[in-house]
Amino acid sequence: MPEFTGKERVQKLFKREPLDTMPCFSGQGAVVVQAIEKMGARFAKIHTDARLMAESAITSARLFGMDAVVIPYDMAVVAEAMGRGVSLYDGVDGVIYPTVPNKWKTLDEIDIPADYMSQGRLPMVDEAFKIIKEEAPDLAVGAWVLGPFTMAGQIMELDILLKGLKKKKDETAAFLAQVTRITIDLVKHYQELDVDFISVRDMGSGTDLLSPRMWKTLVGPNLKEVFDAITRVPSVNHICGSTDMIIEMMHECGADALSVDQKNTVAQTREKLGNDVLIFGNFDPYATLCQMEDQAEVEAVIKTCIDNGIDSVWPGCDIWPEVKQENMKTYVKTVREYGKNPSPAVGRI
Repeated sequence: MPEFTGKERVQKLFKREPLDTMPCFSGQGAVVVQAIEKMGARFAKIHTDARLMAESAITSARLFGMDAVVIPYDMAVVAEAMGRGVSLYDGVDGVIYPTVPNKWKTLDEIDIPADYMSQGRLPMVDEAFKIIKEEAPDLAVGAWVLGPFTMAGQIMELDILLKGLKKKKDETAAFLAQVTRITIDLVKHYQELDVDFISVRDMGSGTDLLSPRMWKTLVGPNLKEVFDAITRVPSVNHICGSTDMIIEMMHECGADALSVDQKNTVAQTREKLGNDVLIFGNFDPYATLCQMEDQAEVEAVIKTCIDNGIDSVWPGCDIWPEVKQENMKTYVKTVREYGKNPSPAVGRI
């Protein structure tokens, strides 16, 4: 079998076509400090310049042989475009992601501008996608958006949102429906940009925070609307934290693949959902890539994910940029070599 490009490998995975080896990619942020240092840039600047964002994504993938890039990197992009501002930490040399400084504090305050898609850094992110597609045609290009519940928590204070779920159910449901429409606008927009996959990250909706009953009522239906709107590219439903009790409901939302973190019991998830469902995950990126000292430990973590039935070994959340270089190399090498084994879901050869 010929060796595929990263783009081809990712595309074939979603189509469940035979592969030379398991793709090594992510739907979460995967920019690393080694790439930023090689560029002579600063972490704070890659969030505000299309050229730097594109180059940092491409360089990060090239350094370690990843199959795809994914942008943007921070969760504040959409909230900023809605007028909530952004803290960029320009004067900081280390790794600090942009944050939202001015969240709405009551449901009555919410006023989302109609032209938010043309505001803030969203046009800059579009330009970064254009640069990546032109300069790295061999890499798969992924976009990610926050799921409705998690996005709501970026533009409104989370404790107010949670209180509203109990005390102002109708108003809160209407707000979440509004945010769902915004999420749909975003995924449709990224489809128009011709990305290779879209990851919807409703990471704040795991059962660490919400009961399965509440998830079924407030999260699942909204996510289903979002995935129904993604009609032209593969989609991934990603939720952080505990998902064992909602994994069947996650699947029912209609995404092409599910992404889970290290709290998910993947072997049981595979048993529950069968071999026809693509499951991505589920290692702890910080513990594995930033903290582990022994390469054998890193290798064991990745092999366990594959043994448990994973179709692509994804980090459970963003890869923290300050990875250890050898750990990152071991992660990719193990996926490449150990991932040659057939997968029951993909029919890999």
